[in-house]
Amino acid sequence: MNTRMRRAAVAVAAGAMAVSLAACGSAKEAGGEKKPSNAAATGDAIKVGLLLPENQTARYEKFDKPLIEKKIADLTGGKAEVVYANAKQDATTQNSQVDTMITNKVNVLIVDAVDAKAIAGAVKKAKDAGIPVVAYDRLAEGPIDAYTSFDNEEVGKVQGKALLEALGDKAKDGQIVMMNGSVTDPNAALFKKGAHSVLDGKVTIGKEYDTKEWKPENANTNMAGALTALGKDKVIGVYSANDGMAGGIITALKAAGLSPLPPVTGQDAELAGVQRIVAGEQFMSVYKPYAPEAAAAAEMAVALAKGEKIDGIINNKVDSPTAKGVPSVLIPVVSLTKANIKDTVVKDGVYTVDEICTDKFATACTTIGLK
Repeated sequence: MNTRMRRAAVAVAAGAMAVSLAACGSAKEAGGEKKPSNAAATGDAIKVGLLLPENQTARYEKFDKPLIEKKIADLTGGKAEVVYANAKQDATTQNSQVDTMITNKVNVLIVDAVDAKAIAGAVKKAKDAGIPVVAYDRLAEGPIDAYTSFDNEEVGKVQGKALLEALGDKAKDGQIVMMNGSVTDPNAALFKKGAHSVLDGKVTIGKEYDTKEWKPENANTNMAGALTALGKDKVIGVYSANDGMAGGIITALKAAGLSPLPPVTGQDAELAGVQRIVAGEQFMSVYKPYAPEAAAAAEMAVALAKGEKIDGIINNKVDSPTAKGVPSVLIPVVSLTKANIKDTVVKDGVYTVDEICTDKFATACTTIGLK
């Protein structure tokens, strides 16, 4: 594990303290609860299947995977085995990966779905095989046992409020473009809903897109089309659902010759996004502390694998299109701007000042007091 990952892993203990403390009694509370048919009879020597959706977004391989693995190891004294697979944004591949996990007789599955609807049949297969399923980050359909993510509607509200703040008195002077995420991701619909609840009636939405597969190049193409259709001088701001797309959007804005750039939102606090914020190219991102989310998934998965209750871990219940009252842990989010980089991603050990403030960004970092 590299230095950044060790720092991020340490953040699990601090960021997820409330979750961890709540979970301490879960084993004792298990009572006579019926265990899943393949619940581990060997104590901590469980097998956990971990399925993540893609590797284009930096977070999954750099943060989620190592944090989940570290927390599972901590909870099981290093006796658990984590079997990992990444679907690389292919729903069919992910369904096949679930089949493989069933064949390998994992005791529990943690699944971040590529396509929340398409995964439902595979989730049912796992349940029929006696394997509990924890939906991670995205609310998969099917008979899932638990779910952890962020308050995704609140994410959209935070982004919308930030964009209005950036526009100020100019909010009625032109049009904004909305660049939403993929329609296959249920989170994208929640981000969109939250953003619309803040923006509707306050700004004119000139163009709106659902961006296929969240790809930056698709956002770039869409943004170029919006500028042509609306006129580049008419675009006063851009709602971007995440940082990757914000990068593609900003490239299109620069190519069109806009200067200064209109405010652009983001999400995930990716390093490139943070650097764009430092440089004044991107207005904000949404910082989602991955450590407590990963910790919650690991704690619920370990408990479920052992046939224990998770009542002491959850802090909410949510509904999916196919399941009601899913036991959940929802993690709060933070609006990340120039003003709080030091107090968020730097303080939490996600990035060092040196990692953010490379030679290209040194002057901008000094200007905002980051060096």
